[in-house]
Amino acid sequence: MVASRIRKEVDEALYAFVDRQRPLLDAVSGDLAPMLAALDSLLSGGKRLRPEFCYWGWRGSGGEDRPELFTAAASLELLQAGALIHDDVMDGSDTRRGQPAAHRRFEGLHAESGWRGSAEAFGAGAAILLGDVCLTWCDEMFQGSGLPDEALRRGRPIFDLMRTEVMCGQYLDMRGQARGPLAGHAMVEEALRIVRFKSAKYTIERPLQLGAALAGSESVAELSAYGMPLGIAFQLRDDVLGVFGDPAQTGKPAGDDLREGKRTVLVALTLERATTAQAQTVETLLGDPALDLDGVETLRSIIVATGALDACEKMIDGYTADAEAALAAAPLGAEGREALSGLTVVATARTV
Repeated sequence: MVASRIRKEVDEALYAFVDRQRPLLDAVSGDLAPMLAALDSLLSGGKRLRPEFCYWGWRGSGGEDRPELFTAAASLELLQAGALIHDDVMDGSDTRRGQPAAHRRFEGLHAESGWRGSAEAFGAGAAILLGDVCLTWCDEMFQGSGLPDEALRRGRPIFDLMRTEVMCGQYLDMRGQARGPLAGHAMVEEALRIVRFKSAKYTIERPLQLGAALAGSESVAELSAYGMPLGIAFQLRDDVLGVFGDPAQTGKPAGDDLREGKRTVLVALTLERATTAQAQTVETLLGDPALDLDGVETLRSIIVATGALDACEKMIDGYTADAEAALAAAPLGAEGREALSGLTVVATARTV
């Protein structure tokens, strides 16, 4: 019940902010309507985990419910939207949350309109600009949330650091795919480093710390002991779902992460354990945009046969246990610890 109420408050704040921005874009040109339509489609989905962790960082640190906090927390959904739009462009993804990815929507608009030039280049460029708008608006929404200036001053360093970290993580991810595999266990360590900065920090650790800082907590840094391992476990679960998940649940075609050539921890564990022949097959098929279901199944079978799937599941269990142990000692009130215990399950126990 509490989670649904938080989502309702976050959604209302998010949609109200975007609605206030519509006249600004309309005043520029009615031709910007497809940008807002693409954003509306993207914002209609999502789990709202980042605002929820921010909320419980706030509540667990003594903050009282107030609409301004929900507005500040909802700004994280615009950061997420911008990151996803850019990520889909870089990965060449076709879908997001069960809908065409933003760059594919714009690509389709170009083709249907019979415009000149490359529809693909137009789609990518338009999506990059929409992602930039989201990043601009997330800052505007956070700063204009209505929270006291002192609270915003406390939260601002974390808010800024979080946005820098996710961009750095994105670059490391893109670089890893372009460079190819490292030798031995270094592959796994590099994949984990990308997980920390591209996902774990801005999904759980920083939102939780942001809420605590906004509430005036003096123990913000101590929340990393819970937030970081849980963030890693969350992303590892996402990686497993990206290969073995049900498209109806993930919103992406089966094996899409394999077509995109993502050098996830799951892939790194596979290559670390693979025979020469298995490794050659993985390297041949991984990143092939035309990979069919037979190819997906071949890669899945290698991932299972090498023990990589089991190893990844054990890592998820280990990081989750670390987070649960840290939560018991976290500088949060009993209500906050209880709510975060439930969120721990939500973040890690999703099934394939």
